[in-house]
Amino acid sequence: MPHAFDMASLEFKLPDLGEGLTEAEIVRWLVEVGDVVAVDQPVVEVETAKAMVEVPCPYGGVVTARFGEEGTELPVGSPLLTVAVGAAPDAAAAPGAVPVAVSPAEADSSVDAESSGNVLVGYGTGATVARRRRVRPVAAAGPVAEAGPAVVPVVEVAAARSAGPVPVISPLVRRLARENGLDLRELKGTGPDGLILRSDVDSAIRSKEQEPATVPAPASVPASVPVSAGASVGAGERVPLRGTRGAVADKLSRSRREIPDATCWVDADATELMAARTAMNRPAGPPVSVLALLARICTAALARFPELNSTVDTASREIVRLPGVHLGFAAQTERGLVVPVVRDAHARTVEQLGAEIARLTESARKGALTPADLTGGTFTLNNYGVFGVDGSTPIINHPEAAMLGVGRIVPKPWVHEGELAVRKVVQLSLSFDHRVCDGGTAGGFLRYVADCVEQPALLLRTL
Repeated sequence: MPHAFDMASLEFKLPDLGEGLTEAEIVRWLVEVGDVVAVDQPVVEVETAKAMVEVPCPYGGVVTARFGEEGTELPVGSPLLTVAVGAAPDAAAAPGAVPVAVSPAEADSSVDAESSGNVLVGYGTGATVARRRRVRPVAAAGPVAEAGPAVVPVVEVAAARSAGPVPVISPLVRRLARENGLDLRELKGTGPDGLILRSDVDSAIRSKEQEPATVPAPASVPASVPVSAGASVGAGERVPLRGTRGAVADKLSRSRREIPDATCWVDADATELMAARTAMNRPAGPPVSVLALLARICTAALARFPELNSTVDTASREIVRLPGVHLGFAAQTERGLVVPVVRDAHARTVEQLGAEIARLTESARKGALTPADLTGGTFTLNNYGVFGVDGSTPIINHPEAAMLGVGRIVPKPWVHEGELAVRKVVQLSLSFDHRVCDGGTAGGFLRYVADCVEQPALLLRTL
């Protein structure tokens, strides 16, 4: 007597992504209805207010339904997809079982489906057995089944899954291709094993822009019909404030509403700092960045002026001075401004700070920062000099109490040792929450930072 299928259709919901995140936007589906998925295989790429991540599915089986189109924003707990899973102790006895193509090394009739780690899924008279190793489902046929609110074909698995995900170096590459109307399946990757790189997408975009556009001839307008030259003026383009951009907008707006901030600034002679950096980089080893030196100066300054490493508890009307420095630094990416956080920056050397800043910066460029990488900061360092500007009045990164801004380091006339000379000068600006300290404390902090920039030997006292 043939064995009956032990089937189940499981619903996978958008999981809690941590850090208080309550929703995410579907950026790209990585599977189609009818695809066979393995346990912990990424099935969808989503963007939260903190980062862009690939979400793995905890079930193995066949995708029977997807919920939400790309660009849809879903709250945590909403259904993402349904997966049909099941198992049969004797696959050969299952009615209507469909064979699968396996590699010769895997062809072993003495090993049954259950003991070899196979996954059996079936619907009525159709079933598919798929190995968790390299498996290519051959075909499956059967009636349709209901999944959620819609009726969809149960299994339509082709011999070659041409609709599967395309290997790219990062999620940002997928998004760049999508925003420019490129089909990744038509691109030839130049990376290892055909991996599609950012340069491949950029090259395809340039080629597309150089193609002559076919513009239809404009239809003639009757003389009796007036044409309003300003008909579309004022409509404008509407860009949704969501994802990273929306999170930044909310945080900056809240900062302006809640924090009575003030800004002070000073010019500093950075010639000696740049000379010290050059000397540090002469021995073999990882180079020391200017940002790492400034980060170390900030931690030393915060040790002397702990009022600026704090936050305000408005409910209890208390200033909370924090025991450690978790240093955020502003990083511009293709997805917008993000602020990765270097944990326990006060306990790191310049070299360790540089290594962690480099790691977080690379993750930011790839869109691979986790929510934990972007939260928990106590003080922020903003190097806007990379944009070629000298000064700014930074908006404090709520709920922190201060932010140090650093302009570009450029040669300028400067009085040095009583004589006019050309020196490397930088403008430093400090935005601070006036509730946590007065101008004397803020000015003392900024002056100490400037003194360390001008005389890096002062840092030796805190090393």
